[in-house]
Amino acid sequence: MASSREFETAMRAWTAIFMRRSFHEFFVAMKDTGLSTSQLNALMRLHYRGSCQVSGISDELGLTAAAASQIVDRLVGLELIERTEDPRDRRVRQIRLSAKGRDLLARGIEARIAWVRQLARRLPPRQLDAVVESLHRLTQAAEDLDRTEPVPTAPVRSNA
Repeated sequence: MASSREFETAMRAWTAIFMRRSFHEFFVAMKDTGLSTSQLNALMRLHYRGSCQVSGISDELGLTAAAASQIVDRLVGLELIERTEDPRDRRVRQIRLSAKGRDLLARGIEARIAWVRQLARRLPPRQLDAVVESLHRLTQAAEDLDRTEPVPTAPVRSNA
């Protein structure tokens, strides 16, 4: 039976290679867009978590409100996101991905998924079944932990 330490070692090794390859594939696909990492992160936040106020971007990415506003303004200007009034409170502006933004991200996401498909083809069917089952269990345990110990949002850095 594996110990907690063996689990940690295996998880760190997997996470290191997965994150390196996943980010690499995504950023290679996005290289010609001219977007900064922060701009791409803002788009990914909107893709995975849906529309929000500018403060949702600043909180999630650990940016000042001013930095998040600059990112949003640039992405609106590039027609990658849209700004709309909140129907419940017209003073509040919501931002969301535009169709152009979704199409742009689809290219990077597909590059990441292509690597995962390549990896899956390297495993024999029985091993692949075992990995899928283990990943389901790990995901469930992580979701259970998130429900009991939610991750706080990143602190906003000051300009001082």
